[in-house]
Amino acid sequence: MATPQKGETLETEVRADDGPAAVSVSAPHPLADRVEARLKVMLVSSAGGHLLQLHRLKPWWERHDRTWVTFKMPDSLSLLADEDVAWAYHPTTRNIPNMLRNLRLAWRLIRQHRPSVVVSSGAGVAFPFFVIARLHRARTIYIEVYDRIDLPTVTGKLCHPLSNLFLLQWESQKRFYKRGVVIGRLL
Repeated sequence: MATPQKGETLETEVRADDGPAAVSVSAPHPLADRVEARLKVMLVSSAGGHLLQLHRLKPWWERHDRTWVTFKMPDSLSLLADEDVAWAYHPTTRNIPNMLRNLRLAWRLIRQHRPSVVVSSGAGVAFPFFVIARLHRARTIYIEVYDRIDLPTVTGKLCHPLSNLFLLQWESQKRFYKRGVVIGRLL
């Protein structure tokens, strides 16, 4: 993402369609016509549906240098076979030792890779990475999951105040996240 100069504003445009490459996130800037910035991106998620939702952003993330952080499970081994992946500790639900291990992992990986943006769709593994990302002044983008329409997720509530951009897949999720931007569904 480009950094605005004094007096300029940086706007984020979010678009959603119904196709498999449904979401595109871009940051228009006065020089956007001339050069597309190649970002250092860290994509963080649990395995399963959380990972699948981030993977659906492939038209965006494949244009950038990236590192993935997820759990070593059959679906992540398959989906991310040709990607740079760091394996996080799991389970994360009500597991303080693994949360602390992931906090230490986040510290090491964010210092090593220096991402300009950390993107996550949850679940619990996202929070330690958002805390460390903010300490290192990296931008954070959180995508609230597709299947939570009636209640906010615990990770969403924790990451909302740490997010530079908080994306929603349903209009009804706006009642829980006032700063949220509806992009439509990823699945």
